[in-house]
Amino acid sequence: MSGKKKIDEGLEYIRAAEKSLKTSVLKWRPDYEMAADEYSKAATCFKNGKSYEQCMECLLKAAECHKQNRALFHAAKSIEQAVLICKELGDLREVANLAERSCCLYQQHGSADAGCGALTKAAKILETTHPEEALRLYQRAVEVSVIEDSARQAAEYVSKTARILVRLGMYDKAADAIKREIGFHQQSEHLPAIGRLAVALVLVQLARGDTVAAEKAFKEWGNCCDAPEVQTLEMLLSAFDEEDPDAARQALNSPFMKHMDVEYARLARDLPLPHGTSSQPKGQVRENAAPSYVSSRAAGSQGGGGAAPAGGEEDDFEGGLC
Repeated sequence: MSGKKKIDEGLEYIRAAEKSLKTSVLKWRPDYEMAADEYSKAATCFKNGKSYEQCMECLLKAAECHKQNRALFHAAKSIEQAVLICKELGDLREVANLAERSCCLYQQHGSADAGCGALTKAAKILETTHPEEALRLYQRAVEVSVIEDSARQAAEYVSKTARILVRLGMYDKAADAIKREIGFHQQSEHLPAIGRLAVALVLVQLARGDTVAAEKAFKEWGNCCDAPEVQTLEMLLSAFDEEDPDAARQALNSPFMKHMDVEYARLARDLPLPHGTSSQPKGQVRENAAPSYVSSRAAGSQGGGGAAPAGGEEDDFEGGLC
């Protein structure tokens, strides 16, 4: 009953908003500010009444009124709230587009951080079911952070893109993303994070099947790793170079590998091991099998100076070929 009451209240606010948008002889311009406020109140009523489709419609109308009134921040905020309503509806098709619209309005207002926040919220909603869309939003957040010259924030978002790329098996792009993340950490002088990224980059290069690139990554960034990480990477690269699956398995099962980010820990667990050169198996001997053929000359030579050939039978080559 209370839900229907809230919906009726929301309809009253909609009528008030539509009245504010009407013009007359003495009112030449619609009252967008009043209309946006009435639509926002209606959206709240519909949300409490669990009429999410009407709530979404009112939020978008409120955003449009805010835009007409040059209130870009409030317009972006209304669209950002519409993203959350999409989650309640279970319809995620418009989440990415709404988040990008909200981010653009935040940027126009000069609130780039809020824009990145809107993109991140939407990406988290999409990350499980629509990782490609989430990847696009995180990449957009990286671009916004680069424009704002925020290297630390850009490193955070590019890290999320790298992990999604690893999850999707797109190792070439993942390697490029990790290198870019290392570059951002260098700009912000956040060197401790580079050590773990060096390990992640080596794993990704090995997943690509490029041991040369993995060794190059270790030589370039290995000096940022801790001593246990250096020892493990040396063992791992040596095992792949010598095609030793046992040593590679031991390196990949090291404790710090298991405590990395989930995507990299899974990559270490599922990484194909090198195929070592196995020795030829010895042939099995059958029971009651016939003895091997031995020539009469070989049989006569066994036993250390056996009996001489029978009389009258002389070696054809006795005395040499001459």
